[in-house]
Amino acid sequence: MPSSAAEGSEPKPTQPRSFIVTIYGLYAREVGGWISVSALIRLMEQLKVDEPSVRSAISRLKRRGLLEARKVNGTAGYGLSPQAREILDEGDQRIFGRQRAELSDGWLLAVFSVPESQRQQRHVLRSRLSWLGFGTTASGVWIAPRYLYEETREVLERYELSGYVDLFQADYLAFGDVTELVGQWWDLEGLQRLYGEFLSSFRPVLDRWRQGGAGSDAGAFGDYVRALTAWRRLPFLDPGLPPELLPRDWYGVRAAALFDELKHRLSKPAHHFTSSVIHEHGGPAVPAGPR
Repeated sequence: MPSSAAEGSEPKPTQPRSFIVTIYGLYAREVGGWISVSALIRLMEQLKVDEPSVRSAISRLKRRGLLEARKVNGTAGYGLSPQAREILDEGDQRIFGRQRAELSDGWLLAVFSVPESQRQQRHVLRSRLSWLGFGTTASGVWIAPRYLYEETREVLERYELSGYVDLFQADYLAFGDVTELVGQWWDLEGLQRLYGEFLSSFRPVLDRWRQGGAGSDAGAFGDYVRALTAWRRLPFLDPGLPPELLPRDWYGVRAAALFDELKHRLSKPAHHFTSSVIHEHGGPAVPAGPR
């Protein structure tokens, strides 16, 4: 079980820009990718983030090329850049459409070699493979469940990295115990710890909603955005290994069930609150159909 020391505690402090990315990912694309500054400040109030911190976070996201300043009907706001849209669209599949491999599926190997003169490309390639869920078997040889092939091919082509990589479908034949080897290829202990922290932080949140019945839409928004912000990086770190290869009492199963129930309970009232705030502050109402 996760450490009881964290039971009942508030979720760990989160960078304001992470909340902003979550808000844009959930709601902005439904209204053309734009949210007014005043609406964003009002939404972030519900997350206990003050106006100066919101403006500072927006500036950082703008410098990173993720947000673009523009006015709509004379109202100042920020819209998603094309780069940000790509990142969010890529994230949707992993965050909301998780898969888990079967033992019979086999493996995907990525074998690459990048010249020393293109060291930055090597760093980008390793970063992309890690974010796709690959583990490392040896220098220049990375491994993932077979089901990640289509997504891997798409990402490598999009980032113009395919020229450095050969992809192979493989079966493990000998000589080790695969159950032990996956613990060398991936940091499963670290991932188990992160899942445990998510459970410890958000199980009390779910219990509160279960026991208290319907809460306010604003409260649902705050809890849902906090939960999704904490959750959304975990599916990128988890390769979706077959259950037979995972440690006993793998927290990832319970953490996923916890997140799914929070999403089921909170997404609609959170969506209603966000829609009303965006509309009141110069934007269109957010259409129905929340994530």
